[in-house]
Amino acid sequence: MSDDTKIGINEFQQLIKDIYFERDNARGAEGTFRWFIEEVGELARAMRGADRANLNEEFGDVLAWLVSLASIMGVDMQAAAAKYAHGCPKCGATPCACD
Repeated sequence: MSDDTKIGINEFQQLIKDIYFERDNARGAEGTFRWFIEEVGELARAMRGADRANLNEEFGDVLAWLVSLASIMGVDMQAAAAKYAHGCPKCGATPCACD
């Protein structure tokens, strides 16, 4: 996949499911969640640096682990993201106008 390839949420979730679901599902939600948290820690470290390629990689890893966890839990990430389709879920504004 080239750097300029764009993929939708549904397609990305299915791709990650095709690649990793059997392994991640066997590990279970709790174990997969721990791996997700480890990736969030790696993202935090990358945010402190100046390496854009590493930052992109870590954001991708966090997203992959998140959608894998969602698949294990039976959550459709496209449907979950729809919560924000019309602006802030609380005030409805874009940008958010909440206090």
